[in-house]
Amino acid sequence: MRVLEIDHPLVAHKLSVLRNRATHSSVFRQLADELVTLLAYEATRNVAVAPVEIETPVTMMTGTKLSNPKPMVVPILRAGLGMLDGLTRLLPTAEVGFLGMVRNDETLEVTTYANRLPEDLTGRQCFMLDPMLATGHTLIAACEYMHERGARDITCVTLLCAPEGLKAMEEALDPSIDLTVVTAAIDEKLDEKGYIVPGLGDAGDRLFGVVD
Repeated sequence: MRVLEIDHPLVAHKLSVLRNRATHSSVFRQLADELVTLLAYEATRNVAVAPVEIETPVTMMTGTKLSNPKPMVVPILRAGLGMLDGLTRLLPTAEVGFLGMVRNDETLEVTTYANRLPEDLTGRQCFMLDPMLATGHTLIAACEYMHERGARDITCVTLLCAPEGLKAMEEALDPSIDLTVVTAAIDEKLDEKGYIVPGLGDAGDRLFGVVD
């Protein structure tokens, strides 16, 4: 498993504003979108490409194009939706699937309640979107779900990670998965409730408001 913590002043600046509890939801959504675009630049560094012959105004040349099959972008509902535009802005031809997963705050167990994915993901590069990698349970379950459908190349894009979650993913997931985690920051720890410290609170609530 590769972990890329993006060290860039714009990433650090936008993340600091996101962390601030006084930041309004509208600003939070805008900055999360901008931050994901910065992360997506690194997350797509190894996207599959193929040569293509093109004609410039001057001459013929061999260029580069994204190869088939198309990449698959999978936001984890609901908070991952706030990251979707930021990544598809760089990969507009990618296909988009959805996974609905919820974590029980008492047991920390994860259940899947929605799935809009192809049955066969063999040969597809998959980009998973989830703002927080805390305990790791949600992303572990999501990666296993996609691995069962043939996915072997998975990149998880997150705003924040906890060391405990990264360790859990590395220990739990099949080593045959070519797994990369791209994040804006690896925080200090998890608290007793499984929240990232210092963190930024509940990303879903801050993106979309509290849903009772």
